[in-house]
Amino acid sequence: MASFNKVILLGNLTRDPEVRYTPKGSAVCDLGLAVNRQYSLDNGEKREEVTYVDVVLWARLAEIAGEYLKKGRPVFIEGRLQLDTWDDKQSGQKRSKLRVVGETMQLLGSRPGGTSETDEGATSGSASRSGSSSRPGAPPPRSGPSEPDDDDIPF
Repeated sequence: MASFNKVILLGNLTRDPEVRYTPKGSAVCDLGLAVNRQYSLDNGEKREEVTYVDVVLWARLAEIAGEYLKKGRPVFIEGRLQLDTWDDKQSGQKRSKLRVVGETMQLLGSRPGGTSETDEGATSGSASRSGSSSRPGAPPPRSGPSEPDDDDIPF
């Protein structure tokens, strides 16, 4: 049976990242992300709903998040869903929590200090789970041929 587990989120941090280390020295970072959805009712009234998502990052990605992210900053996360289950020590009941394990992260918005890296100010850094990260403030590495300039497009 085929299966696919992929999550793509763009939202704002609800709290400062919490970075800790496992006994073997791996960094772990917990994030709270608020993802907004805007829609209109049949009568034209605009509504907004917010979904709060818990995200966990590992290794170098966790360290980058702890260093550069703060409450309120926008961030783009790609990852997978993971269901954690445990027995509650106080009540003895089974508990569970669905969260996102972030595999890639892209910092969005302008850098602290008011300068932005691109004309749109959309990217201030990127990193992947494998630890191949670009220096914050540097453009993300390109793979493959470069994109054509507007002058190169024939229409």
